[in-house]
Amino acid sequence: MSIGLGIFLLVVGAILVWALDVTVTGVDLQLIGYILLAAGALVTILGIVLMTRRRNSTSTTRTIADPANGEQVTRRENSIDDL
Repeated sequence: MSIGLGIFLLVVGAILVWALDVTVTGVDLQLIGYILLAAGALVTILGIVLMTRRRNSTSTTRTIADPANGEQVTRRENSIDDL
């Protein structure tokens, strides 16, 4: 969702900067366009960084028979790696 919002802000900012030739009293549309372009780039970069940051989980279960008395021993290992 954040990548889509970033692209939307980039497009709206680009339209305000380069496609419109309108003057509004008291409002600088080019400045607003540049602000939207910067915000869109920031949101897009943050969205990509958060999407590539995954959480990996590994779970291992082992069952071993004890040679001394014949009972089975179950060992579980869990690990979580954050990138």
